[in-house]
Amino acid sequence: MLSFSSARRIFLARSVTDMRRGIDTLASMVLGELGCDPRSGDCFVFIGRDRRRLKVLVWDQGGYWLCARRLDAGTFAVPACDDPAMTRITLSPARMHLLLAGIDVRAARYRKRLTH
Repeated sequence: MLSFSSARRIFLARSVTDMRRGIDTLASMVLGELGCDPRSGDCFVFIGRDRRRLKVLVWDQGGYWLCARRLDAGTFAVPACDDPAMTRITLSPARMHLLLAGIDVRAARYRKRLTH
């Protein structure tokens, strides 16, 4: 299980990513398309066209980590963004765990609390 601390920022790329891409190509996407430094220690999340595959790229002291997840059923719920010109969305660690679990926050219902 991956853990995400609040010390690391998590960025989700808004563009669809070819899941055949490897470390070098994803790192160049981070630099060119997202405008970030891939060696900053931040987490960069990429989702495939069918939203069943996801990759996370992280720099850790001596090299890159590339983690992949593929869902057997269902799709990842990509968070909505107000500005269509944005190339990335910043996620909190809690939101990242919900994304990995396949939970759609937009479909959540808030129940009214009863006060005594």
